[in-house]
Amino acid sequence: MAKPAPSRRPPSALRAFLDNEAAGGLVLMGAAALALVVANSPLAPAYFGALKTYLGPLSLGHWINDGLMAVFFLFVGLEIKREVLDGQLSSGPRRILPGLAAVGGMVVPAGIYAALNRGNMEALAGWAIPSATDIAFALGVLSLLGSRVPVSLKVFLTALAIIDDLGAVLIIAAFYTANVSLLDLGLAAAVLAALIAMNRFGVARLLPYLLLGALLWVLVLRSGIHATIAGVALALIIPLRPSPGAVEHEESPLHRLEHALARPVAFLVVPVFGFANAGVPLLGLSWEVLAQPVTLGIALGLSVGKLVGVFGAAAFAIRFGLADVPMGAGWGQLVGVSLLCGIGFTMSLFIGLLAFPDSEALQNQAKIGILAGSLVSGLAGYLVLRVAPRDVPAPDDPARRAARQHG
Repeated sequence: MAKPAPSRRPPSALRAFLDNEAAGGLVLMGAAALALVVANSPLAPAYFGALKTYLGPLSLGHWINDGLMAVFFLFVGLEIKREVLDGQLSSGPRRILPGLAAVGGMVVPAGIYAALNRGNMEALAGWAIPSATDIAFALGVLSLLGSRVPVSLKVFLTALAIIDDLGAVLIIAAFYTANVSLLDLGLAAAVLAALIAMNRFGVARLLPYLLLGALLWVLVLRSGIHATIAGVALALIIPLRPSPGAVEHEESPLHRLEHALARPVAFLVVPVFGFANAGVPLLGLSWEVLAQPVTLGIALGLSVGKLVGVFGAAAFAIRFGLADVPMGAGWGQLVGVSLLCGIGFTMSLFIGLLAFPDSEALQNQAKIGILAGSLVSGLAGYLVLRVAPRDVPAPDDPARRAARQHG
C-alpha cells in the first residue's frame, strides 16, 4: 500500500521574512538609483520642492521620515521581540555569535568616524551613522547569489542586523532626542500604560492597540523624542504567544501584524524612504568632497570598520569556543557576509538626518559617504561570496550530519 505523502511544513515566519526582505532589497536598490538620477536631472527642482511641501502640520519629507518610518520601526520592533522570545535569538548560545558580531560592527565603525572627525563637535554628532546595517539591502545582495550562500549565513546576518537595529533604536533614543515636553511625555506614558494593561488583560484584537499606537505616535512627536520610537514601543507591547520548536501561532497578534506589515514595509515604506532621502545633487561637486572627514569617516566606517568589527568579533568568539562557525559556511563566506554588513543605507540615512538637522552640507556629505561605503561593501561582499568555497561537512561525519538534520 502506498504511503501517504508527507505533509509539508508551512514556511516559517523567518523564511518568509528572508524572502520578502531579499526582494525588497532589490526594490530599494532601484529606488535609490532612481533618486540619484532624478536629483541630478531637470526634475530636481520638482523633487526637492515636493519634499518641502507642507501637508497639514508637516512637510512631505517629515511625513515620510517621522510618520512612514514609524511603521518601519514598528516592524523592526516586532522582529526584535519575536526573535528574542521565540526565534533565532531565544537562547543564550544563539545570541552569542550574532550578538558579539553586532557589537563589534557598531563600535569599530563609530571609532573610525570619531577618529577622523575629532575636534569638530558638529561633525562628531554623526558618529553613529556608520554603525548601522541595512538588512534589506544586504539580503538583496545575498539573493543574487542563490544557493552559493548557506541558509545558516542568512540567519546569522538576519540575527546580527536585528541586534544592530536594536542598538540603533537605543542610540536614537539616547543621543538624538531634542528638548522634551514633559506634558506630552507624561501623556505618552499614560497611553503606554494603557497599552500594557491591555496586554496584561489578554486583549488579542489588534485594532485597539493600533488606535492607541497612533495616539502614542502623536504624543511622542510632540514631546521632542523622535516619533519613530513610538513604533518600537508599540511593537514591544503587542502580545506574542510563544511556540518554541513549532510553527508560529498564526493567531498570535504579533505574528498577524508582522505578516501583514512584511510586504508593505519591504516594497513601499523602505523604498519610499530611500527615494526621498538618497537623492544627492552630484553635479558641480568636486572629488574633494570624498576627502571630507564626514564623508571619509562614514565611507571607511562602513567599508572597513564593519569588516574589522563584525569579522573580528565573530572570529574571536569562534576561536575561543564561545560559538561555532555557521553550519556549512567557510571562513571566506564569513568575510563576505561581514563586508555586506557595511551596507548601511536605510538606518544610516535616517541617523544622518537626525545628526545634522540644520546643515544641508553635512547631510549631503553624509549621504555621499553612505552611498560610497555601501556601494564598496556591497560589491566587495558579493565578489567574495561568489568565489568563496562552502565548508561542506564530510558525509562520514556523524556529528555534523546529526546537527544539520536537527538544525
